[in-house]
Amino acid sequence: MTTVSTTDTLIRVLPGETLLEALERTGHDVEYQCRGGYCGSCRLTLVEGEVVYTQEPLAFVGPHEVVPCCCVVKTPIKVECSLRQLETSADDKSQLALDL
Repeated sequence: MTTVSTTDTLIRVLPGETLLEALERTGHDVEYQCRGGYCGSCRLTLVEGEVVYTQEPLAFVGPHEVVPCCCVVKTPIKVECSLRQLETSADDKSQLALDL
């Protein structure tokens, strides 16, 4: 088990889990389409560390980029990825105002 440092937090990757699965499990906002390395829509900036591709991506992967849907974390890494922002409804905002 290794770790991933994101823009907002530090997470642990479970054995056999892809980077995308770990980020989704921990509430991170990652776009994706194919989950097979074909489209590249999940591409992230890799700041440091190493990943291993379980399936070589067909999408273009530039320097300091990673396609998290088809890789596993080899060493502790740091990626540019943020937690999902929770949307609040008008009712929630009204309730928050009442609580103040």
